[in-house]
This record gives sequence, structure tokens and C-alpha cells, in this order.
Amino acid sequence: MTEQNLTLLTDFYELTMMQGYFKNQTNDTVIFDAFYRENPSGSGYAICCGLDQVIDYIKNLHFGPEDIAYLRSLHMFDEDFLAYLADFRFTGDIYAIPEGTVVFPMEPLVKVIAPIMEAQLVETAILNIVNHQSLIATKASRVCYAARGEGVMEFGLRRAQGPDAGTYGARAAVIGGCIGTSNVLCAKQFDVPPLGTHAHSWIMSFEDELTAFRKYAELYPTNTTLLVDTYDTLRSGVPNAIQVFTELRDSGRMPEKYGIRLDSGDLSYLSKKARKMLDDAGFQDASICASSDLDEYLIDSLKTQGAKINSWGVGTNLITSKDCPAFGGVYKLAAVKKNGQFIPKIKLSENQWKITNPGNKTVYRIYEKESGKIKADLIALVEEQYSPENPLLLFDPIATWKKTYLRAGTYTMRELLVPIFLNGECVYTSPSVMEIRDYCGKELNTLWDETRRLINPHDVYVDLSNELYHMKHQLLDSMNAGHGERTRG
Repeated sequence: MTEQNLTLLTDFYELTMMQGYFKNQTNDTVIFDAFYRENPSGSGYAICCGLDQVIDYIKNLHFGPEDIAYLRSLHMFDEDFLAYLADFRFTGDIYAIPEGTVVFPMEPLVKVIAPIMEAQLVETAILNIVNHQSLIATKASRVCYAARGEGVMEFGLRRAQGPDAGTYGARAAVIGGCIGTSNVLCAKQFDVPPLGTHAHSWIMSFEDELTAFRKYAELYPTNTTLLVDTYDTLRSGVPNAIQVFTELRDSGRMPEKYGIRLDSGDLSYLSKKARKMLDDAGFQDASICASSDLDEYLIDSLKTQGAKINSWGVGTNLITSKDCPAFGGVYKLAAVKKNGQFIPKIKLSENQWKITNPGNKTVYRIYEKESGKIKADLIALVEEQYSPENPLLLFDPIATWKKTYLRAGTYTMRELLVPIFLNGECVYTSPSVMEIRDYCGKELNTLWDETRRLINPHDVYVDLSNELYHMKHQLLDSMNAGHGERTRG
């Protein structure tokens, strides 16, 4: 998993279209945008994630002899096209929003500028990588927000949809805010903290629970967290844990970190009872960790109930994003280069949200200068110039009468898309996962609380520049009248 040739990780029609372009000697430079239309899990935002794996994919993009032999065996591809594939390399440009950045619907997360055969081939893998990791990073950020600053551990490997999903999902979860993962392969590969305690089977393998606790404490004298719900949490597990902690304290061997884990039952009730028992025994600094099918809503509810839990292990509902299992990112043609100029292209739809934004675009983030919070995002054409020293008028691209006027000097701007590949060469160095996690935390702090709330969040405005808006509507108006005919339903 450290280095893979994923060239054939593509939909078959990408290859059949490539051969069509090849046979028709059509290989114009084009622009494709990868974006999504709706925030996952009812969120007010998403977290862009997966760019480092996209970089690895592009760097290793080539058709090996076995790939060519397989495609030949399908009797669908001519020898001249297969010869072209044998020498294939990516030669174009890629711009992307860095991992860990807060993003919103309709804005390009990845922009590919390349000959159409190259740009077509990379569509599926880019969407596969970015969709999955962005989904899990977003879910993790919501879970961590519900935990209100208390540590969340990613525990989902055994319930993930396969090794890759478990490993790259854990990577994304750490970027989204988790403090570490139970997945040792992920921890090794991406240099993130491996975390975990022990299973019920450890307790059951000994003659009694107390012996099991003592043996575990001997093995791990600096970090002793005991799973207390194998038999009876309050009548057996917690009292036995307290006895072991007492023995450690009396012998001068008190661990730096210690506590208990609850994995079943009424977590609010049990944590309150366990907290009182620990406190009465003099272990006020013992942590109480909880697991058991947690998600952001249950954690938020437990916090509201006053549960005495300060560490969370979240598995299935996080690694699968159970309530929203797909991110929904798409990859759409935005422009074709003719005679040295990009000609904008647009996709029509009965659904206004499926009408694409044409042209060669970039994304600006606009912050309120006083608070540093996000005011809006602006999708603009790359040749447009902006300065916070000038006033700025924003308007809703659908309900155009809704406007926001920003006075000069009251806001700041940042361009989000950065160059990743230029002329086929990588010009970007990815930070470490833990560095991206820190950056993501700062990004999340630029959101207003109203946008971060779990239910019915406030939407951040994603507006079009005046020039892009008019380009889009000129294209719509120029379409054949029959294409715009309304249908029933």
C-alpha cells in the first residue's frame, strides 16, 4: 500500500473514450473540475482530503506490460492505441485545495488542465480518492466537535469496507481531528499515534477479572486503561479496577495515564456512577473512556446528559460514515482550448444545482477582518483581480437579489487553489498527516459556530463573480431554445 500503480483503477468508458479521441486525432487541452454538490451528513461544510494519495497516483501513472496485455485480451483496443498507452505519462497541470481545508459545495477541489486523453483517464481515481477521504475527514470533524475538545480515537478498522478503506479512512479521520487510530498499518505508514487498550477476551482468558487487570497493569505500567464491562461494570469491573489502582498507588507505581473504558450499557448512567466510585477512592484524575457504536449525535447527547466521559473511541459509524456513505463528488468538463484560448463549456440540467460553472476558475475565501471568520467563498475566473482595499459586492447566484456589500478594509481574501503539478512535474510537497491535522483545526476555527452545529447548520455562501455569472448565463441563453424547453414533473 505504500506505492501502487493504480493506472487501471478507472472506469472502462474512460479507456474507450480515450481510444475514440486517439482515433479522431482529438487531444485538445481541456479543463476538468472535481467538485461536490451537497455537504455530507447534514453538515454545514466539508473537509478536503486525499490530495497526497492523488499525487502518488499521478506520479505512478503508467501502463505496464501486464496492463497492455490485459487490454489487448479484451479485443476492444487497436494496436496503435495500445502503443500510445505503453508510453503514456501525465503531462498536464493540476491545481487543488490543500488537504484539511474547509470547503463548500460547487467549488473546485481539484482542477485538471491537460490533453483530453490524460484528463479523461484520471477522472475515476481522483474522485475515488478524494470522495472517500473527504467524507471520512468531514465525519471525523463532526464527531470531534461533539466531543468538545476531548480526545477521540479512531477504532473502526474491523468494520471498514476493506483494508484500503480502513487505512486511508483512518488517515482521513486523524486529519479531521482524531488524536490517533487503532490501525497499526495506518499509524506506521502515516506516522500517527497508535492507540488502544485490550479486549474482553483478555479478561476472559484469565481465571478472574482482578488477575487480568493486574497482569495488564504489570505489562503497561505507564498507561493502564482497564475495560470494566466484561462481567458487571459497577459490581465487578470498576471495583476491581479501583483495587488495582490502589495497589499501584500504595507500591509507588502509579501510571502516568490510567483509567477505565466502558463499552456497553447506559454510558451516561454508568460513567456517572463510575466517576463517583473512582473519586471516592481518591482517583479523581482517572480517565473514563467510552466506546460502543458512538457517533456525533450520541456523543452530543451524552455530553448534554452530563456523562462523566473524557475520552472517546469511535469505530463503525465513523470509518463508514454510516449515515451518509458517499460524498458525491463529480468531475465535469469546464473548458476546451482552441487556437490558444479556453472556450468555456457548460452542462445543462433540469436541476439548477446540476448546471455546471464554465471556464477556467479559481476560488477565493473571504474572511471578516475583525473576527477572522469566513464571510463567503467566491468562485471567479482566473484572470480576475481582487484587492481587499476595494469594496466588494457579492450576490447569490440563484437568488440574485440577495446581496452582501463588503466595505474596503473590512475583509481579507485568500486564493484556495494551489499548483500541484505543472507540465507533468509535481511542484507541491505534502505536509505530514499530523501537520495537516493541525492546519485542519485552524481551518475549522474560521467557521462560525452556527455553521458547525450538528443539526440545521447555517450555510456558508458560495458566490460567483460578476464576470463568471454573466459568462454562465450567456452560455445558457445561447443554447438552442429546444434545449431549454420545460418538461412536466
